[in-house]
Amino acid sequence: MPYDKSLDMEVFKEVKEFEDTRISVGVFSYNGGEKKLQLSRENKAAEDWRFAKLGRMTKEETQEVLPLITKAFQSM
Repeated sequence: MPYDKSLDMEVFKEVKEFEDTRISVGVFSYNGGEKKLQLSRENKAAEDWRFAKLGRMTKEETQEVLPLITKAFQSM
């Protein structure tokens, strides 16, 4: 069964912006299933934001994102 965006329910989502990147912390439930945590990064290219692998985070990014992860965890 292919992915259907209309079945993906956003339970929680907050974004933390840095100089030329931003990290999203979200909790999603697909088709009424188990709630799952999602972390994603977007980099600024010209005036547009482009998806990128999250991979590694700097110490500053981690310090800023940890409180968002804690909030997201409470909604799971």
